[in-house]
Amino acid sequence: MSQGSDIEIARRAKLKPITDVAAKFGIPADALIPYGWTKAKVSAQYLDSIQSFSNGHLILVTAISPTPAGEGKTTTTVGLGDGLNRIGKKAIMALREPSLGPCFGMKGGAAGGGYAQVVPMEDINLHFTGDFHAITSAHNLLSALIDNHIYWGNALGIDQRRVGWKRVLDMNDRALRSIVNSLGGVSNGFPREDGFDITVASEVMAILCLAKDLKDLETRLGNIIVAYTRDKKPIRARDLKADGAMTVLLKDALQPNLVQTLENNPVFIHGGPFANIAHGCNSVLATTTALKLADYVVTEAGFGADLGAEKFFDIKCRKAGIAPSAVVIVATVRALKMHGGVAKDDLKAENAAAVAKGCENLKRHIENVNKFGVPAVVAVNKFVTDTDAEIAEVQKAAESMGTKAFLCTHWSDGGKGTEDLAHHVVKVIDEGKANFKPLYPAEMKLRDKVKTIATEIYRAADIACDASVETQFKDFEAAGFGHFPVCMAKTQYSFSTDPNKRGAPTGHIVPIRELRLAAGAEFIVVVTGEIMTMPGLPKVPSADSIRLDDKGLIQGLF
Repeated sequence: MSQGSDIEIARRAKLKPITDVAAKFGIPADALIPYGWTKAKVSAQYLDSIQSFSNGHLILVTAISPTPAGEGKTTTTVGLGDGLNRIGKKAIMALREPSLGPCFGMKGGAAGGGYAQVVPMEDINLHFTGDFHAITSAHNLLSALIDNHIYWGNALGIDQRRVGWKRVLDMNDRALRSIVNSLGGVSNGFPREDGFDITVASEVMAILCLAKDLKDLETRLGNIIVAYTRDKKPIRARDLKADGAMTVLLKDALQPNLVQTLENNPVFIHGGPFANIAHGCNSVLATTTALKLADYVVTEAGFGADLGAEKFFDIKCRKAGIAPSAVVIVATVRALKMHGGVAKDDLKAENAAAVAKGCENLKRHIENVNKFGVPAVVAVNKFVTDTDAEIAEVQKAAESMGTKAFLCTHWSDGGKGTEDLAHHVVKVIDEGKANFKPLYPAEMKLRDKVKTIATEIYRAADIACDASVETQFKDFEAAGFGHFPVCMAKTQYSFSTDPNKRGAPTGHIVPIRELRLAAGAEFIVVVTGEIMTMPGLPKVPSADSIRLDDKGLIQGLF
């Protein structure tokens, strides 16, 4: 196929009306809420009407530990979905929505790439259907109600030093990380320290992505703990009467968004929680809806399998009552070379020995996925610099773990480039070997849950907690949160907490810095290092190159 930039390829695509894409999977036109002719939301009433349908098979796409060389999870998810449809299967993809911050910062968009893209690409990467704006508004309404309550007499006795609810903005802006609000005199309220997180780090985002319906959404929103009194009594959003109005702002955002691939296959793109401070998966509603409509649903989870897949299994699958039938682990020869000790500038030179060494990371992820009772398959996302000898090392490593690695050329060939992978994934599912189980039971002690993940998944020798963290574990259990799953906040670049330790390190200690309670989302965030919840822009941000040309077309978006 002729190449070009992602946006140029997307513009050459022949999109079908979204009603036609939906009709292929039995969704009637009156079930859609159109946002133009190429994207739509699927109505809540229709979602209710299909609950009696049986579920299809769920396929998770995850990856090796990420490197600056790139892996291509989203591209592979789209390519595999198109590949499954090409071999005559009924498949839908379910992805996260991109955040504006990375689009204008350094990472770029998140709609796939090459000939494995979701379109309309510009809309998806920018305002889309307004979901993130609604989440931002709902979150900041709660922020405003907190300070308004304090201003008008503080009947709940909120301790201003113990307000834990920041404001949010869907943009990278380091200047807003730590601020002082309510300056300017008596009429503006009582000054206090405050700050901004990026919208995808909001607990409201995590809640929207875990809620099963509007009632569940409102209950979870009401459960958010925003502050404490001087005697450490929790103050919830419900105490401020914020839950009802927040739900009103989110009622449309809760409905999944339907778009299409370049090959006109359906994709749900809905929600986008941080893969570090939250669980990093698209919405439960989008995934469960896709399962009612397709024989195969291909979805992804953020970062490598040690973070994304573990949270997908232990948080999302547990909460949603769903079970994956297969897992695809994405790897690139380039990334495996980096795990084998090759510098980024030297990746173009053939180095099969470095690939073999780097495959220790891949083997660890395969082994970990199998611990959840789910069979794993490897997708090698091909680059032009890959050599036969290097690819052979990946295939040999996969076979040594009892699975197979398939060379995939979806970036250049679309769904045709994943047909071999698609056939094998179907074969694995048909064999019925999946017997999914979470890593730990809900009733396990919180500290033991963290240690289990650290030792079983990260291969650490132990965890290290100071007295304050030990107290937090006990306090959260005493308060009735002991049954919550834990959401690990750790560097994505290593199995350890040191981002420079690539490959498959063992025997390290995982230090636990603090615990954060997400009472509405219903998980405990376990912070193992410095967590950036409001990114900054790089020295040369992508925004510098984004503009409209003389024809009114967007240039520079990727």
